[in-house]
Amino acid sequence: MYVNSDYVVIKALEDGVNVIGLTRGADTRFHHSEKLDKGEVLIAQFTEHTSAIKVRGKAYIQTRHGEIESEGKK
Repeated sequence: MYVNSDYVVIKALEDGVNVIGLTRGADTRFHHSEKLDKGEVLIAQFTEHTSAIKVRGKAYIQTRHGEIESEGKK
C-alpha cells in the first residue's frame, strides 16, 4: 500500500483537460484517463501501478515539489 506516496492536485483551467496515468515497468502504458472541465479538481496519487501522470490542456498543477501551470492548446 502506498499511503505515504506523493499526491498531485490538478485543477482544470479550461474545458477538456486530460489527465492520464502511466504504468510502471519495462513498457510504459496508459492505464487510466480522466477528462476535467474548467474548475474541476482531481487529486491523484502515485502508486505501485502509476509511475507518471500526463496532463494535456491548460491546468494548474500542485505537488510537494512546487506548482506549475500547463499550457492549453494553441
